[in-house]
Amino acid sequence: MGVELQPGREAVVRVPVATLWTSPDAVRPVDRPALGDTPDTAAWVAGMDHDQQVGECVLSQLLLGERVVVTESRPDGWARVVALGQPAAARDPRGYPGWLPAAQLTLPPAAGVGTPGTPLVVDALTTSLHAAADGPVALTGVALGTRLTPGCPPVNGWRPVHVPGHAGQLWAAEADVALLPAERPEAKEALAVAERFRDVPYVWGGLTRHGIDCSGLVHLAWRRLGLVLPRDADDQAEATTPLALGDERPGDLYFFARPGRRIHHVGIVTGEPRDGQRRMVHACYRRRRVLEEALPADRVATLVGAHRV
Repeated sequence: MGVELQPGREAVVRVPVATLWTSPDAVRPVDRPALGDTPDTAAWVAGMDHDQQVGECVLSQLLLGERVVVTESRPDGWARVVALGQPAAARDPRGYPGWLPAAQLTLPPAAGVGTPGTPLVVDALTTSLHAAADGPVALTGVALGTRLTPGCPPVNGWRPVHVPGHAGQLWAAEADVALLPAERPEAKEALAVAERFRDVPYVWGGLTRHGIDCSGLVHLAWRRLGLVLPRDADDQAEATTPLALGDERPGDLYFFARPGRRIHHVGIVTGEPRDGQRRMVHACYRRRRVLEEALPADRVATLVGAHRV
């Protein structure tokens, strides 16, 4: 780890997806594909069985270009960081804390890099960046919600972008990226993003099309539209406005908790309640995938409120 990445300094993620761990000692042999200088998130998820996919050694995932503050570094190549774009008030007022391989970080870009104006955001569930317009692939697995700094004008359906850790420009297919909205997004837009993740596997701490958890789905749906919500369900409840049950509308949030316990689950409302029935899209731990459904009896029993972003 270079001196510039010593504790107290900011850094940015230089790989498409960096997984945030509870500690270096919690990493399992099955996690090897997620740990290298060029992590392979798809292979990592595919290599796990259902029980391994919900192991609590994973906290979250960070996307290409995401900002962190380094709080500790170890000689074995691990860095403890705080993810500044994933609020987690109960853990650290600055953001989500955890560990990742230091090789997955780089220095923040110099001031003035890129074209001034609205940032781009990846709108495809996943995309590749190319070394030239319609040229060879330089970076694969860039995930929905990733912000990219635009470069010079587009060429024949390709957008040049500046990417941390890569000299010069890379190129994104224009169909896979969009401008971040200038106006505050509507709830129905976030719902539309979330619904694109149907049938994606449930992975504890996941934040991509290869695997995602309940609060990650909510965080990512709004993040794609430029609005940052906390990463965990209980913090999301604190950051949103409670509604009277019956007043919820598509795009609002349902929160769930067992008696005397903190909130443990969140879903996105998909329809107005009718005849006592409520529906939501959510990353379901029990069924291990993202699905849209009417609330089953056990969910109804633990429903503690509806909130609006």
